[in-house]
Amino acid sequence: MLKKVAILFLTGLIILLMSCAGESTSFKVPVEYYKLNNGLRVVLSPSHAAPIVTVAVYYNIGFRIEPKDRTGFAHLFEHMMFQGSTNLGKMEHIKLVQSNGGTLNGSTRFDFTNYFEIMPAHKLETALWAEADRMKGLNITQENLTNQQGVVMNEVKVNVLNQPYGGFPWLDMPQYANENWYNAHNFYGDLEDLKAATLEDVIEFFKLYYAPVNAALVVTGDFQPVEARQMIQKYFSDIPAMELPSKPDLSEPRQEEEKKVVKEDPLANRPALAFAYHIPERNTPEYYAMGLLDQILLQGADSRLNQLLVQDKSITSSVDGGINMLGNLFNYKGPMLWTGYLFHDKEISSDSIMTLVNQVINDFMTQPVDAATLELAKIKMRSSLYDSIDEYFGFGLADLLASFALFDDNPARINQLETQFRKVTPELIQKTAQEYLRSTNRTILIIEPKANS
Repeated sequence: MLKKVAILFLTGLIILLMSCAGESTSFKVPVEYYKLNNGLRVVLSPSHAAPIVTVAVYYNIGFRIEPKDRTGFAHLFEHMMFQGSTNLGKMEHIKLVQSNGGTLNGSTRFDFTNYFEIMPAHKLETALWAEADRMKGLNITQENLTNQQGVVMNEVKVNVLNQPYGGFPWLDMPQYANENWYNAHNFYGDLEDLKAATLEDVIEFFKLYYAPVNAALVVTGDFQPVEARQMIQKYFSDIPAMELPSKPDLSEPRQEEEKKVVKEDPLANRPALAFAYHIPERNTPEYYAMGLLDQILLQGADSRLNQLLVQDKSITSSVDGGINMLGNLFNYKGPMLWTGYLFHDKEISSDSIMTLVNQVINDFMTQPVDAATLELAKIKMRSSLYDSIDEYFGFGLADLLASFALFDDNPARINQLETQFRKVTPELIQKTAQEYLRSTNRTILIIEPKANS
């Protein structure tokens, strides 16, 4: 059923966006934004294309801001949020959503932890009540904590420690490329740190970071805004306001020397190579230029690195990566990397591959990009943005709105993105490449297979 309504939703959303585009080739997403007295940010974006709604709650706490000596704590806490609340027992939140024809999930990212439900439209109130229930009061017990510590530690073992290329490059690269602990620690979690988390840690963490003032609630899909406002007022307005703790300094120093790291992997059967560059600050002209450089250099079969390394030289079967390996260009706040990675045969040296990478990048540093290439990049970016909005039954729209509410206090920024990309000139592309794609701003990570002795 959800698949069918998802197709209707995506088709209807595309028609809506295109009908709003007109001659300016822009789209406009409906956005209503307000705040409750307790500080909760609320974003409403109605669309009647299909009879489904998405409810998403984003908390402004992710991997970067977790306590020192408690690596993996933000992710551990995400698991705790499914262990029961004031009126819902352990795992009953999941059962409630699924029994009403919906689906749900949650995740931890660099700068947020999110929870969402996609429900039949007439079950909007059910989803809002359930999210409010766990925001009001989580069932934090030693039994639940001990259980979820074991779950997360096993997840680390399965997904990273006992996997070939485990953590490459999404987990490894930030640790090598960054200097600030908050950006550079093992955010999936060191096993000893995970074991050391106490019940008092969890209680304090919930009190500090899961308050309404540190959250954004987004509702998208088939609903009436007046009715949604009434429901949100009913279920969320009486949650007490809290004072937010000061956020840590996440800034990174300007990188002045290239870093090169070799990591041995006894489970790998081929070498792997990743390279990463610190990128411009969000919302600056250079940030938008970097987004287009990503499209030109790395995204799609027509990208320059793909053409050279895959099609011309047959060094690898694919070159992957992009900006923000745990999301996209838009859903993060702090310092970020542009990362590319590939797997190759032992007979090919990483130095020879990087020589070719330099060759491609240097073209953009020494001369302005031609108009046709830049225009194609803008078209690809627009397509990528539409894909992000349409992602997973339209959840991608809620993701962008929540991110812009949390990080910019301006979810309507979604309607300004195309204009910002259109402003990028060949000269700005060259200037951005010269500053951010220089070799001294780069970290190279090499995975070397090593058989167990």
